[in-house]
Order: sequence, then C-alpha cells, then structure tokens
Amino acid sequence: MSTTISPVKPKQRFPFLDLQAQFATIKDEVMSSIARVMESQHFILGPEVAKLEAEVGAYVGASAAVGCASGSDALLLALLAWNIEAGDEVITTPFTFVATAGAIARLGARPVFVDIDPETYNIDVNQIEAAISERTRALMPVHLFGLSAELKPILELASRRGLAVIEDAAQAIGARYEGQMVGNLGTFGCFSFFPSKNLGGAGDGGMITTNDAGLAARLKLLRVHGSAEKYRYEILGVNSRLDALQAAILRVKLRYLSDWAEARREHADYYRTLFAGHGLEGEVRLPVEPANCYHVYNQFTIRVAKRDELREYLSSNGIPTEVYYPSPLHVQPAFTYLSYEQGQFPNAESASREVVALPIYPELTHQQQELIVETIARFYRGQ
Repeated sequence: MSTTISPVKPKQRFPFLDLQAQFATIKDEVMSSIARVMESQHFILGPEVAKLEAEVGAYVGASAAVGCASGSDALLLALLAWNIEAGDEVITTPFTFVATAGAIARLGARPVFVDIDPETYNIDVNQIEAAISERTRALMPVHLFGLSAELKPILELASRRGLAVIEDAAQAIGARYEGQMVGNLGTFGCFSFFPSKNLGGAGDGGMITTNDAGLAARLKLLRVHGSAEKYRYEILGVNSRLDALQAAILRVKLRYLSDWAEARREHADYYRTLFAGHGLEGEVRLPVEPANCYHVYNQFTIRVAKRDELREYLSSNGIPTEVYYPSPLHVQPAFTYLSYEQGQFPNAESASREVVALPIYPELTHQQQELIVETIARFYRGQ
C-alpha cells in the first residue's frame, strides 16, 4: 500500500496585507471609539455616521457625503439617485471588480464596456464617445488601483451629452486628478471601506459624495427604504445604512489616511529603485503615474509575461502576491447575456493575463521589499 505525501506549502514570510500591524499603531484610539459607541447603544446611522460623513466630505472636498452599507451599495445608490432603470445604458470598463458592472445590471440597465488604456489600466477615454447611444445615461469610470482615470475629457464629454459621471473610487480615496480629490469631480463619487482598502473598516461600509444638495437628499432617502418619516415612504429605496461602529473606527483611521498614502507612495518609489537596481526594466512593467495625478497605491501592480510562473516561484519562496483581476468582466459567465466576445477588448484581456500585485501596505519594511524584488530577480536569472 503506497502513501502519497503532499508537498508542504512554504509558509509566507509576511502577509500580502498586514492589518494587524496597522491596528497595533492605533489600537487604543480604535478601542476607545468602539467603547464610545457601545456606551451610547446607538448602532445604526446617528451621530457617529453624521460626523464621519462631514469629515469625509471635507477630506474629499465635496459638499455632501452619504454613508451606506458597502462600496457596492454606493454604486447602486448613485445609479438609483440618477433614476437609472431597465433599458438604460451606462458605460464603464471590463477590467474592474464585478460590483462596478453588477450595480448597473442589478437595475436592469446595460453595462456597456470600453477597453482600457494599457498603461494606466483605466478606461480608454478615446473610445468612450463611440460607445454612446441614445440609451446612454451615465459614464462610470473606475479609478483603478488608486490611480485616477483621465477625468477631464470624461467630464467634458458628459457635460456635452447630458450624462452623469459616477466615479468608482472604491480603491482611490485620497487620489487626486489635477490637484482635486477624486470623488469631487463627477456627479457622484463612490467609496468602499472594505478592510483591504486604504481607508478600511472592521467590516463592510461605503460612502457616496456629491456637490448636488438635491441628489444628497435623495441618497439619504434611498438608503433607508425611501423613508424620511417612520412608516411613510416617499420613494422605493433599499436598506443600506452605515453602522455607527464602522463610522467610529473609520473616523480614527481617517486622521492617518494622508500619512498612510505617503507611506505607500514612498514604498512605490523604493520598488522602482530596486527594480532599476536589478536591471529588470525589460522584464517587469511598473505602474505609471501621470504628471497630473496623485496615485495612492491601493495596489502596486506590475506586469510580466510569465505571470503565473512568477507567482508560483514567489509563493514557493514565501512571497505573497495577488491578481486583480484574472478575468475581465465581459467574458465572465454572469455577463454572457451581453453577447461580448473574447478578443473584443484586447487590452483588458492581456492585462488580466499579465498583472500581479505586490505588497504595498504602509507598515511594509524596506527589507521585505528588497526580499520581494531580489526573489523576482532570481526568477528571471533562472535561479
């Protein structure tokens, strides 16, 4: 009788994202904020959420911010506030998390995909106008990986064609475009507070920003079943309320967000120095940062020809990586009804085969970065 012994998977030398390290630096403040909410016994919306809304609004530069249950709901609520309905079309990118197009489809509207710029991974602004039809109601650019989409031509096109601009800024709080914070340029800005985001809670949470008082009021109705007065429903809404515990924790973290963004940017610069020092420019394409943008690096995404082989090699050496995203949305089973075909968005498809994200969290050390890049260099030297 033979026994098959499975190979032992090497232990990771450090995590891809170390939330415990972050918590250790703010533990007392976070626990105090939790105790404050527990003592108040006010758990849903209320003073903590109102204060977070004011603080996020001020941070982004928007006149109004409306908390909700998740980043996915932020997109859905923005679409609802703009009265997107069945038969409408919303233009977006296929190279993003499913929530972007999923929010559109949930309302019976049609996600219309446009290929990406191969350098920034954001929507190719030169292809948007050709995708507009008489049914188009909104444009939904994604600020992917923490880098703003090229917003000026998008905003100009939307203004000319009477369309809303819904910024999917789930990964990009604190990112800037021509000196302005993302989420403060379009009709709506939609943010996620999922724990892995640069401003992450202890669970799900989201927020929508806008500079339109009427839309802000409508969003506040929509998130509580369309009710401003108990048991009276002005419109049909949903249940998407931000918890006070999440708001209290996020208020602590918001005070550190700018410093954390700078730490991520410093790590990005150090990665560039290390890759150049190892002569890997020909093997590895690094993230770009256009001169008019301020990148906050929710992910540090490199691009390589032998992505899966590199990931396996790094894993065998205890180095964690992630892939955002291994398949573009237009070829996902959930969107087959849209009748897109493989090869229709070649830049998104090739990116999905080649991108890999490296650790970039603020508490990452230079020694850990050096180990990551040295291991990548060994892979390309065939060692």
